[in-house]
Amino acid sequence: MDLPLLLFSLLVFPGLVFMVALAFFTEWFIRKSVARMQSRMGPAYVGPFGILQPFADFLKLISVKDEIKQRYGSPGIAKVFALLGIGAMAASLLLLPLSPYRLVAPYDFLIFIYLCGVWVPLSMFILAISMPNPFTFLGASRLLSIFVLTEPIFFTAMLIPVVLTTHVYSESCITPYSIMFTATHSIWLWSNPLTIIPMILGLIAVMVTVQAKSMLQPFNIPEAEQEIIAGFMTEFSGPLLALNNLLHDLDIAVTALFITYLFLGGPYPFPHLSIPGVIILIIKYIIVLYVITVIKASFGRFRIDQGLKTILKYGGIPAVIGIILTSLIIALT
Repeated sequence: MDLPLLLFSLLVFPGLVFMVALAFFTEWFIRKSVARMQSRMGPAYVGPFGILQPFADFLKLISVKDEIKQRYGSPGIAKVFALLGIGAMAASLLLLPLSPYRLVAPYDFLIFIYLCGVWVPLSMFILAISMPNPFTFLGASRLLSIFVLTEPIFFTAMLIPVVLTTHVYSESCITPYSIMFTATHSIWLWSNPLTIIPMILGLIAVMVTVQAKSMLQPFNIPEAEQEIIAGFMTEFSGPLLALNNLLHDLDIAVTALFITYLFLGGPYPFPHLSIPGVIILIIKYIIVLYVITVIKASFGRFRIDQGLKTILKYGGIPAVIGIILTSLIIALT
């Protein structure tokens, strides 16, 4: 019976438990690396090298800190949507080779878009407007502006390896436009002189948009502390702030994991469950995080107009050129 395996995959690995642990590690890595780049300590007190600090912060917010009560707030609805966003990301991991229970079907890339491109941004936006305040509404409007621009660009860029693997390796492709097939074949696109250019353009667009959709510098515009206090998070505290932070960290971690598989091939060319494969997967994931960290540490916050122009210039244009080149390659082969 597959039900126990499905529950294990959703709740333990690579589901909720693994996903939360990965999110805490991701937050620690980014905070620690940025601190070192800026000659600061970063997390240093809880756990070896401060690696348990994100977990300690989450636990403190959940169990110790009080939650702000306001007349027109809807913290209950906000928590429900935060949990829906977390659940959507846990479900999306079933599409990867990492999962013991694997969902594989033609065009399952659309499921990935639905789960991570609809439910996660929607959850974040509902969180943003759940606690009304002039600062939160301004932050929420900026958040929506970024999501409306970045999500289509992000998924257009992610579509490049999906389309290329389906058509370049069509003879062995049983499930077209599948996350699983792309994850196991995308590594070979980097050795093909025809496909390497759109792959590079897609990867550039993805790295720019993931920085923006995760609200990391220079795109931390919706929470500009010096300008609008904390933006959409101004009224967050206690468990609600903990869930918001966790949803944000999970979005970065899960997105980085999908980039590692769809663009960098995950553990491949080594077998998936082998020790070299696990090591390669970890190294590739950390490389993606390190690029995100370098960008975060290298820039100050943009204004909203600067941010949107930068997303279009360095995310939208490469994604469009990449998908056009992909279409030409398909037409010529």
